[in-house]
Amino acid sequence: MFEWLAKVLGLGVDMGIDLGTSNVLVWVGGRGLVLNEPSVVAIEKSSGRVLEVGHAAHEMLGKTPGNIVADRPLREGVIADYTLTERMLAHVIARVVGRRQLFKPRVVLSVPSGVTSVERRAVIQAAEAAGAKRAFPIEEPMAAAIGAGLPIEQAGGNMVIDVGGGTTDLAVISLGGAVLSTSVRVAGYAMDVAIMRHIRRIHNLMIGERTAENIKIQIGSAFRLEPELTMTVRGRDMMTGLPRTVTVHSAEVREALMEPVGAIIERVKALLEQTPPELGADIIERGITLSGGGALLRGFERLLSIETQIPVQVAEDPLTCVVRGTGGALEHIDAMAYAIFEPPPPVLPPHL
Repeated sequence: MFEWLAKVLGLGVDMGIDLGTSNVLVWVGGRGLVLNEPSVVAIEKSSGRVLEVGHAAHEMLGKTPGNIVADRPLREGVIADYTLTERMLAHVIARVVGRRQLFKPRVVLSVPSGVTSVERRAVIQAAEAAGAKRAFPIEEPMAAAIGAGLPIEQAGGNMVIDVGGGTTDLAVISLGGAVLSTSVRVAGYAMDVAIMRHIRRIHNLMIGERTAENIKIQIGSAFRLEPELTMTVRGRDMMTGLPRTVTVHSAEVREALMEPVGAIIERVKALLEQTPPELGADIIERGITLSGGGALLRGFERLLSIETQIPVQVAEDPLTCVVRGTGGALEHIDAMAYAIFEPPPPVLPPHL
């Protein structure tokens, strides 16, 4: 009764949230994308008080004094710090609907396809504790497919790869459901760590997460570039302990990224091997769709196409593909199938 009245009066707010390791994005029905901020929270150690969330907290990474901690509450696509995640979601919901909302919003939350039931429940509970009336999880490949505008309701195979910050999620979708899906905890953050290790090993230079991410964005690639790029990098010399500057080439960054990129490609091949022949034929015809921030890595789609012998295209605006998909799910939040929002029932052992 009250929800119907809220809709009539325009007071009810349903929102889709892409709760990622790197960024949190919010989509509101009728308004579109309303928030896009880094998934970082800064708190005061002694009191536990939240000082900053989002861009301001991200600027603090690696630069805080002893009494302040700036950290990402999600790692590898799942909650690493429940309290920080709840506070971040509360801040996000309050930013969108106000701190004194009359009607609590219903929320569609994206989750990696490989999460356990415990991890899924933790996301739902964090959202509801942060102020949501009810939270509905939707798997990231499904949301990415909706956001990319793929014909997922048809009887035909669509393959989606969402390369996020903490996980890479893959799925073969047909007739509105995932025929096959998998997740590998290798994505943007693993690429940053690989770059940090390489710079430390080759140049004896210690750099932080933000510097590694900037290197990846500015000169990172998965395939040979013409021409190759260079970048000046500053860090701490591991021999002397003093600040030092070096020049890093895109070829050596590509070498550093071979391990995480190769792990993603191997998982793609493994999923293709399990795909039914009829759906495999559809995928060859329609190609593979890449989404997520990792899809912007130079030459990644070209390398993936060569390795799989299947056309690969990057979705339009891949960074917001998943949150646009949660927005599409919002339009059917009352009528969407149980299978999309709820986890499948547990499979009992044969002897039970």
